Formats: sequence, C-alpha cells, structure tokens
Amino acid sequence: MIAAALDHIAAYLNQALRRRFLVDEDFAVVAPVTETDGSAAIHVANKLAIFLVNIERDTVAHAGPGNSSASRALQRPMPIYLNLRMMIAASFGASNYREALKLLSNAISLLQIQSVFDRQNTPELDPRLDKLIVDLESLSSNDLSNLWGVLGGRYLPSALYRVRMVAYDSTAISARVPVISGTDSGIVPRGN
Repeated sequence: MIAAALDHIAAYLNQALRRRFLVDEDFAVVAPVTETDGSAAIHVANKLAIFLVNIERDTVAHAGPGNSSASRALQRPMPIYLNLRMMIAASFGASNYREALKLLSNAISLLQIQSVFDRQNTPELDPRLDKLIVDLESLSSNDLSNLWGVLGGRYLPSALYRVRMVAYDSTAISARVPVISGTDSGIVPRGN
C-alpha cells in the first residue's frame, strides 16, 4: 500500500509535468537519493526523487462500522490510517541547479492544485487505497539539518509532505459472528 501511494503520486507528477513541459520523459521517480553505502544514487540523477522519510499511525482518523448481513455480522479489519512523511528532492548537479528549482516548484504547485486523490477524481487509484491527502510540511532549520544528516548528509532542494493515507482491503473478513437482535434477554421475571 505504501509503495502504491508513492507510485501514484509519482505517476500524477510525471503525467502533469510531461503535459506542462511538452516532453516524453519522466521527471519523478520513487527512489532514495543515496545508496545503502551512503553514495549518491545514480538512477535519480536529474530527477525528482520521491522517497519515504517516516510512517506514523494516524490517531485522529476514525473508522466506520463493518458490513453486516441479517443473521450474521461480518467483521472486517478496520481500515488502516497512516501518515506517511514523503520527501520530494530535486537530485540535480550544480550545473542544472536552476532546472532543479524549476521542477521542484512545479511539483509543489501541482500538489497544491490536487492535494486529494480519491475515487471521484482519480479512478485509477490502487483499489487498496481509499484516499490520499497530501499536505506540505515545514521543518525548522535544525530539524531539516538532522533529517538530511540521517538521509546521508548532502542537502538537496526538497519539500517534505505528510500524506494521509486511508487504506483498506474490502475483501478481507476476519470473523463471522452472530447478530444479537431484539430486547429479549432470555430472563424470565420472577413472580412475587
């Protein structure tokens, strides 16, 4: 589901950026900016790298009731509500710095224009995802420095987003339990 969410955002950005700049190439790729050994990732050169920074459980979201039938209730797992911290970093060399800023600015603009992806505006959204809500986040200079230190120490022009994700599997059933109906408690009152 997490990969599907990031892939969907990258696909949206690629489609919109291709239209905007009248080109055939993809500008956004879901990949980290560094390899596991700390070296720069070559396959993201001159691209917008979209990668996961953190995953949090969304404690604010609330789920609705499960589906039921007349005689038995189907217990479905509750939807999973997650907040993904997603970074979009312009991985361009010094000679293409202005191009990096231009692409990053356009990506920010596009995610401002469409910050919600759901079935109504995005029919091709992965069926396991109900909705994605993308919000730009701000970091203090100290937090930004710490984050890039964890990511490999080499700052790139970037934007941090919170992606609120509602994911579910509508076919999964965890149990079938009898439904209690009526007010008959089975207790017969004792006569005085």
